Amino acid sequence: MLKILQSLCLLLVCLPVFGEEPAVGDAKAKSRYSYRDDHDPNGLGKFYMGREIARVMGHQGIAWLERPEREEEERLSLLVECLQLKPGMVVADIGAGTGVISVRMANVVAPDGKVLAVDIQKEMLRALEIKCKELGVENVQPVLGTTQSPNLSDDSVDLAVMVDVYHEFNLPHEMLQAIVKGLKPGGRIAFVEYRKEDPTVPIKEVHKMSEVQVKKEALQPELGLEWVETIEKLPRQHVIIFAKKAKS
Repeated sequence: MLKILQSLCLLLVCLPVFGEEPAVGDAKAKSRYSYRDDHDPNGLGKFYMGREIARVMGHQGIAWLERPEREEEERLSLLVECLQLKPGMVVADIGAGTGVISVRMANVVAPDGKVLAVDIQKEMLRALEIKCKELGVENVQPVLGTTQSPNLSDDSVDLAVMVDVYHEFNLPHEMLQAIVKGLKPGGRIAFVEYRKEDPTVPIKEVHKMSEVQVKKEALQPELGLEWVETIEKLPRQHVIIFAKKAKS
């Protein structure tokens, strides 16, 4: 693991920083969002459905993603169990970063399944490729997304997973619509977010989400999702799962 982390850090020293993409320009999209000068310093000052959108963790935060104590803090192995993965599934890891979760899921869905590791930062995807090569993982496919779309094929994914990332989406409504479009009918989407209801969770407030807020945003009729279950087995996060409604 130390060798992999050293390789990833060396790579990131040599890479440029890519800026945010501009927001969509149509009037309806703009009306979904509001802006305030007085806001959390860890947020963008951009609000969606009463929630401030958090600043994105850039590739400079790779050491935090790869920290050894993360398994103890977040119980990643238990998280993977909660997702009820099966061999042969196609899973999209949205905001995959360096692939900490992607690699774990890839081992479960192997040999015929695969993980589509989606990120909007080319630096993260390059780091992911290094990790997979060093670990010998061959069923993780890097996918360069945008702030509006994960670039998934329509009706192609059994499960989309977002681990500590949805709250950072610059265009959450547009992104969620695009993710749902990529799900097969009946396909699931899992929001893994730090519990805002729990003040003892040592994470900045703008990087937490309550179950109520997640449901408020995910259950908008035009998205075509239905709530399946909320899993509260992890030390700091809840896993809130929805499914794509079958076409009528």
